[in-house]
Amino acid sequence: MITPAFELSQDPDYLTLVIRVPYTRTSEFDVYIDGEDFKFYAKPYFLRLTLPGRIVQDGREKASFDIDKGLFTMRVPKETAGQDFEGLQMLTSLLAPKGCRSAKPLVEDVGTSGRSEADEDEDEDEDEEEDFDWQVEQEPYVESSEDDLKKLQKYGFGNLRTGVFSRLQEELSDVIDLEDPENSTPAMRRSSRLNAETTIFCADHYLCDLYEGEETRQIHLEFKPWWSELKPDADLSEPAVIFTDDEKEQMRKFTNRSYLLDKATRHQVWLGLVDVILAYVYDVRTTEGEHNVESAWTIRKLSGTLSWLETYHSVQEVLVSFGRRVLCYPLHRHFSLITTAVRDAAHIFQCGKACVLKCLLSIHKIFRENEPAYILNDLYISDYCVWIQRVKSRHVVALADPLRKSELQKDHLDLELIILEKAAELVVEEEEEEKKKERKEEETSSSSSSEEEEEEDSTSSSEEEEEKEAEKDNSSVFQSSETQERRDQLIQELSERMEEGLRMEEEDVPQSSRPSSSLSSQRPAGDASPSSAATAAGGGGGRTSRALVDISGQSQSCRKTLNIVDTEDLDSDDEEDEYEEKKTANH
Repeated sequence: MITPAFELSQDPDYLTLVIRVPYTRTSEFDVYIDGEDFKFYAKPYFLRLTLPGRIVQDGREKASFDIDKGLFTMRVPKETAGQDFEGLQMLTSLLAPKGCRSAKPLVEDVGTSGRSEADEDEDEDEDEEEDFDWQVEQEPYVESSEDDLKKLQKYGFGNLRTGVFSRLQEELSDVIDLEDPENSTPAMRRSSRLNAETTIFCADHYLCDLYEGEETRQIHLEFKPWWSELKPDADLSEPAVIFTDDEKEQMRKFTNRSYLLDKATRHQVWLGLVDVILAYVYDVRTTEGEHNVESAWTIRKLSGTLSWLETYHSVQEVLVSFGRRVLCYPLHRHFSLITTAVRDAAHIFQCGKACVLKCLLSIHKIFRENEPAYILNDLYISDYCVWIQRVKSRHVVALADPLRKSELQKDHLDLELIILEKAAELVVEEEEEEKKKERKEEETSSSSSSEEEEEEDSTSSSEEEEEKEAEKDNSSVFQSSETQERRDQLIQELSERMEEGLRMEEEDVPQSSRPSSSLSSQRPAGDASPSSAATAAGGGGGRTSRALVDISGQSQSCRKTLNIVDTEDLDSDDEEDEYEEKKTANH
C-alpha cells in the first residue's frame, strides 16, 4: 500500500482534506468516517488518520476529484461546530495508530491450558474476519524534487510522464514488462524487449498453429469487424461513425487540454498510435468482436508501447515489433493474422480520426474495467483520446498509405521462421515417405497372403472337384450296377407273371383254339426281340389279346428269355379259319 501525500485545513464548521492520488481509478474511492478516525482507500493508496477532533458523516460532506492533478478533495463537518482542531500540521502524529487495539497484557502465557475448544474456534473466526490490518504502519509520502525527476527517464504519451512507477511498485509487474522503467533508457528498453521475445518464442507453438487449427483461423480471418462497414470516400471525406451514449459520456469526462510536442516526439506519438491500434484490431478479430476478460491483457501485451514503454522511429519498426509479439504471446500465433491486422489498421486510418477515436474509446473502456490496466489509461489512452480530436484528418489518413504498401516478411521478424518451416517440411516429407513404405509393405504382405490364399483355395477347389468326380464315378458305377440288378429283377418278375397268365389261359381256352397258339411256337426265333414292349391281357376265346408271349427257358439257367410274337398274322389266320368254318356250316 502507498501512503499518499495529503494536506489538512479547517474552518469553524468543516475540516478539509486534500489527498494526492494520481494514476488511480476514479470510480473506486472508499471513505470511512467515525469520530476521530478517518480512512481513505483508492488502490493502490491507503490513508488512515487519527484526528485531534471528532467529525461526522451526516450528508453535508462533499467530495471532488481533479483528474488532471490527481487530487481528491473532501469537506467533512465537525461534530462540534466552532471547535478548533490543533496540530493539523503534525502529519507524523496524525498517521500514527490510535493505540493498542485491546487491553491484553504485553506478555501472556500462550499455552492452551484452561481454554475450551469453543474459545479457540471463536478466536479462529475473529482471525478470519480480520482480513486487513487497518493499523498498518504508514510512512508519509515524499514528493520527488524537480532535480530528481529530471534524472529519471520519461515515458507515457509524448514522454510527458516520469516517476509514476516509483510509487506503484506493487502494480508494476501487472501492468508492464519493464522491470525498472525509471532508470531504463529507450535503447535499454528495446534491447530488453527483443531479448525477452526471443527467449519466450516457442517454435512448437508456432508450427502447431501453422499446420493445425485451419478451421478456427479461417473464422478469424473471415470475420467482419464493425469498421469493415465504413467506406471512405475518394475526396477524403470521413464516413459517418456512430458513437454510443457511453462513449459520448466518456468524451465529456475528458479534460480538454493542448499538447506542445516537438517534431520528433510527435512522430513517435503517431507511431505509438499505430502500435496500439494494431493490438486492438487483433483482439477484435480473435474474439470475433466480443471482448472478454483477456482482452486487456492481449492489447497491452501485443503493444510494445504499452508493455515496454517503447518508442518507434518508423512504420516498419512498429510492424516488426507487433509481428514478433503476435508470434510470442497470444493463443493464436499465425502470420496471416499479422498481415490481416495490418490491413485492418490501414482501413481504420483511411476512415479518418473519428474511426480511430472510436477504437481508442473502446480500449479505454477495456482498461477502465481491468484492475491493473487502468494505469495505462492515465499514461497513454486518455491523452490519445483528447489529442486525436485536435489533429487534422489528413494526417490521420496519411498513415493508411504506408501501412497498405508495407511488405512485412517472415524473415523480417528475426525468429528463424523460414528455417523452422523448411525443417518442418522435411520432417513431414520423411513421415509421408515412411507412411508410403508402410503402406507398400502392407500391400505386398496383403498381396502375398492373398496369393497364398488363392493357391490354397485353388488346391482345395481342385481336391474338392476330384472328390466330387470320384463320388460321381462311384455313384454312376453304383447306379449302373443297381440299375442292371433292378432291370434283371423286373424282367424275372415279369416273366413269372406272364407264365402264370399263360398257364391260366391254356386252362380256359378250348381245344380247338390251341393250334393257333402252337403256331406261335413255330415262328422263327429271330422274330422275338427282348427289347420290345409286351403287354399280356386275359380275355374270352383269347381274341382280345394283342400279343402272345412265348416263354422258352432253359432249366439250367437262372434267367428266362421272353419272346415277343407279333399277333397280326395269327389274327388273320384265325379269321380265315373262322370264315372256312362258317362256309362249311352253311353248306
